[in-house]
Amino acid sequence: MASTLLNDTFLRALLRQPTDYTPIWLMRQAGRYLPEYNATRERAGSFLGLAKNPDYATEVTLQPLARYPLDAAILFSDILTIPDAMGLGLSFEAGEGPRFARPVRSEADVARLEVPDIEATLGYVVDAVREIRRALTDGQGRQRVPLIGFSGSPWTLACYMVEGGGSADFRTVKTMLYARPDLMHRILEVNARAVSAYLNAQIEAGAQAAMIFDTWGGALADGVFQQFSLRYIEAVARGVKREHDGARIPLIAFTKGGGQWLEAIAATGVEAVGLDWTVDLGHARERVGSRVALQGNLDPTVLFAPPAAIRREARTLVERFGNHPGHVFNLGHGISQFTPPDHVAELVDEVHRASRAVRAGQRPAEPA
Repeated sequence: MASTLLNDTFLRALLRQPTDYTPIWLMRQAGRYLPEYNATRERAGSFLGLAKNPDYATEVTLQPLARYPLDAAILFSDILTIPDAMGLGLSFEAGEGPRFARPVRSEADVARLEVPDIEATLGYVVDAVREIRRALTDGQGRQRVPLIGFSGSPWTLACYMVEGGGSADFRTVKTMLYARPDLMHRILEVNARAVSAYLNAQIEAGAQAAMIFDTWGGALADGVFQQFSLRYIEAVARGVKREHDGARIPLIAFTKGGGQWLEAIAATGVEAVGLDWTVDLGHARERVGSRVALQGNLDPTVLFAPPAAIRREARTLVERFGNHPGHVFNLGHGISQFTPPDHVAELVDEVHRASRAVRAGQRPAEPA
C-alpha cells in the first residue's frame, strides 16, 4: 500500500534516528476514557462486536487521532484473538474480563493446539489493518501517521489459555510450567509460530511497526523468565518480517515488570524496548546505549493529577532521557478508563513542547 508519511517521527525514533521532538502515543489510546469510543462500543453491542468488525475497529482507532496530535495509530483489537482463533471459546463478561470456555489444561488439550489459519480465522483483523491504512491516507496518498500492529507474547497468551481468563497469582499456569515444562514449552512453541504469522499478516496488510505485549512476563522468577518468556520473544523476533515494501518494520517488546531484564530483552533482536514506570528512564538509556530505542514510561496514574503536575512529570521524563535519539514517549502501561480526556491533551502538548526545547539544547520552562 504505497503512501507518503506526513509524520514519520515515531518510526525514525524507533530506528534511533534524529527527530525534531519526542513522538508520543499511548497504550490503549482508543479506549473507554473517550466518550466517543463508548458510543461506538454501544452501537457495536459488545467488545467482541467492536473488535471483530473492521468498520468499527477503524472508527475507534481513529478517534484519539481526531482529539490529539498523536504520532502513531495503533490497531484496535485484543491480545486474545490468537487463542480465540485456536478454538478456545473467548467471551467477555461484564465486570469479569475475558473468559475461555475451553482452557488448555491436559496433555490432550496441548496436543490439539495448532497455529490457526490467519486469513480464515483472523481475517477481520487483517481487514481492519487495511481499512485503517486507507482511512489514514488521503486522496493524494499522504498518510497522517504510522500504524502499529500488535500481539500478545507467547507467554502472556499462555497465561490466559491455561488459566481460562485473568488471574491474581497465575497458580494454574505456573504449576504446569514447573510440573510439566514439556507441555508448557509445547504451548509456547505453537504460540510463537502463531504470533509470528499473525504479525506478518498485519505487516503485509499495512502495519508499519509491530509490538509484542508481554504483559505477564514480570510474574515469572528470574531464570524462569528467560526460559519461558524471553526465549519465545526472541523466536517471534526471528520470525517477524522486518522489511516490507522497501521499508524497515521496527519491532517493540514490552514486558511489564521486566526492568531487571532490560539488557536481555534488548538483545532479542527488537528495535525498541517498552518500559513500565518502575524503571529509571535515564539509567535505562545508559544500560542499553545505542543498541535499541526505548519507549515509555509515565505512570498512568499521573493523568489523574492537575494539569500542572502532568506537565511537570512529562518534562521530567523528557529531560531524564536527554537530547539523544531513540525515545518514544508512552505510558508505563495502558491508559485507565477513568482518565479525564482533557488531561491527555495536556500530556501530549507538553511532551511535544518540552522535547523541542531539549532538542534545541535548552531546559524546558514551565508553560505560560
